[in-house]
Amino acid sequence: MSVSPDVLPAAGASSPHRADVPPSADDPTRIVPRRHVGRWLSAVVALLALAMVVNSVVRNRRFQWSVVGEYFTTPAVLDGLLLTLWLTAAVMVLGFLIGTVFAVLRLSANPVLRTISWGYVWIFRSTPLLVQLLFWFNIGALYPTLGLGIPFGPEFLTVKTVNLFGASLTALIGLTLHEAAYAAEVVRGGILSVDSGQTEAAASLGLGRWRVLRRIVVPQAMRSIVPTAGNMLIGTLKGTSIVSVLAVQDLLFSVQLIYNRTYQVIPLLMVATIWYIAVTSVLSAGQFYVERYYARGAARELPPTPLQRLRRQSAALAGRLRTATASDAPALPDRRKDAKSGS
Repeated sequence: MSVSPDVLPAAGASSPHRADVPPSADDPTRIVPRRHVGRWLSAVVALLALAMVVNSVVRNRRFQWSVVGEYFTTPAVLDGLLLTLWLTAAVMVLGFLIGTVFAVLRLSANPVLRTISWGYVWIFRSTPLLVQLLFWFNIGALYPTLGLGIPFGPEFLTVKTVNLFGASLTALIGLTLHEAAYAAEVVRGGILSVDSGQTEAAASLGLGRWRVLRRIVVPQAMRSIVPTAGNMLIGTLKGTSIVSVLAVQDLLFSVQLIYNRTYQVIPLLMVATIWYIAVTSVLSAGQFYVERYYARGAARELPPTPLQRLRRQSAALAGRLRTATASDAPALPDRRKDAKSGS
């Protein structure tokens, strides 16, 4: 686009626009932002579809929202929620402890330890979680008793498997061993993501291998471990619902006990759904701040928190409003020039 010579300022002349006077609407040299029509149309269509979905959910009487509010905080539902949270926390802690051990064994120079670690991960990642839980629940069919004693020798203590493995303990063991196999690969991938020059520099300073792993490798590997670990935590929270097949009274099983008695299936399922969404949202927020904490040494500027992002957007919107108000206001006459011309 070319500009005619009559609108260009002469050599040595000042700019046609002063800094304190905004350009007028009829100025041919004014910069006009590009209009994104497709972007606005897609936003309108998406908002319309969202409004239709929300309207269908809110106004559908079959959801029976009064029943949802009635059973949302009942003692049975809250007890199931506490068991779900306890099971999730225990599985994640034990799973990552065991998984870290197998990850270190997988990176060991000992071929026997590497093979054992690889075999463990291979077996528990290859079988479905439900099959593993049912296997541990019926372990008494293979080993009626468990004993403690000398290998290939006499036993000093024996206990019946039926009395030892209850439904809750079976769920904890099955979920932990399954989680440890995936945690081992997550930790191993995080350790391998650290530059080898870090370990070489530490070895040149005479640091021991375990100290290098604990003080140098693991803190840097956390940047790669935390995002995947957060996804595993959320997946474990939802995956604990599978223990309802073992009659463990978690959140889902507690809800099932209620609607088997009242036949109000949909509202009770909505109670469990809302609780899962609420807990998952809290865990997602915590994951964001943990990732932000471990990104301090890698990013020049940390990602803004939701509150900081809201403040920036509010400041930008206020600046745009001030600019629009200033552009619409009429230009004030310069009284100093009028006084000079009159004198």
